[in-house]
Amino acid sequence: MELQITATSPEHPASLLDLPWNIPLEQWPEEHLVALPRGISRHVVRFAQAGGEIVAVKEVGEWAAVREYGLLRDLDRLAVPAVDALAVVTGRTDEHGEPLEPALITRHLVGSQPYRSMFQTTMRPSTIRRLLDALAVLLVRLHLAGFAWGDCSLSNTLFRRDAGAYAAYLVDAETGQIQPKLTSGQRDYDVEVARVNIAGELMDLEAGGSLHPSVDPVLFGEAIAERYCDLWHELTRQSVYPLAQRHAIDQRVRRLNDLGFDVAEMQIERSPDGDTVTFVPKVVDAGHHQRQLLRLTGLDAEENQARSLLNDLETWMATQDDYTPGDPLGARPEVLAHRWVRDVFRPTVRTVPKDLRGVTDTAQIYYELLEHRWLLSERAGRDVGLEATVEDYIRTVLADRPHG
Repeated sequence: MELQITATSPEHPASLLDLPWNIPLEQWPEEHLVALPRGISRHVVRFAQAGGEIVAVKEVGEWAAVREYGLLRDLDRLAVPAVDALAVVTGRTDEHGEPLEPALITRHLVGSQPYRSMFQTTMRPSTIRRLLDALAVLLVRLHLAGFAWGDCSLSNTLFRRDAGAYAAYLVDAETGQIQPKLTSGQRDYDVEVARVNIAGELMDLEAGGSLHPSVDPVLFGEAIAERYCDLWHELTRQSVYPLAQRHAIDQRVRRLNDLGFDVAEMQIERSPDGDTVTFVPKVVDAGHHQRQLLRLTGLDAEENQARSLLNDLETWMATQDDYTPGDPLGARPEVLAHRWVRDVFRPTVRTVPKDLRGVTDTAQIYYELLEHRWLLSERAGRDVGLEATVEDYIRTVLADRPHG
């Protein structure tokens, strides 16, 4: 049997041919390997340099390699966070002609770490909760895409932090399957497997002295099941609104915020029956909203102010014709944010007379207007709009406030 490389891109076979496929993976020379932290795996896994990128090589049976390769490519098409499948190598033999196991090649996820390397220094309970929240987000997104994982665990996940945000990525799809829609039983099975696996993995860390003494592995295992259920309910319940019901979208965002999640993306699809709104949640660290708002708009605000303003910006961007999340042909978030400041934020704040604003900064004024709009819209059962909000805000809030 001849060596065969099935790859997603024409350039990958050439770069992969330089690797020593005639040697068992655990015996590969150091000159080909890259020293990166590895998680626990049932199979031999190594990181190697192939051309200009780092790849993860996993030895596994041919049927399993081809199946997982296909599943990872499907997840990529579904835009679910997972490692990128690059190639499957079959027909491997050693120097004596004896067969060697095939290999699955995936791209190294830059900036990611397996959970064990993250726990080498005792991690604070609040950080552990954010990591588990990120895993709950991943599991929900997989289930929404029709993917039953079958073996959700910390070991089968990579974690990445980026500007205060936490994200989890599937790294092992061996036991998974994709269907048009999962049953409640399939989802419940995945959640139960996650609960048991995570509790066991945390117990293992506890036995090794790498777990904060205040962390109860069993309770944290149960917590991810609860977080998953809360998030699943919030993301899958009815979300079609009449055009005049923007406050209902704000209500959904607030509920996600109350659960401890933020909105990474929001998509609004227009139809005669109303707007269908889709949310993609994310997990963030303290101070994230301040940094994000300052980067996008130049506005310097407190954390709660920044969260509210970013939610308003995200909702407004989703209504713009030239904005499609992840589309390189669409307007960049920075461009839209500048337009929002110019066309929405500044004109709205300027409608509030300077003598009534007093020493209140513009970010706080806009934040108070958003809160007032929310209250008025809830009371009216419809979105009252910014113009009516400003008029009522000036009359009922600022009129009784000391000025100067």
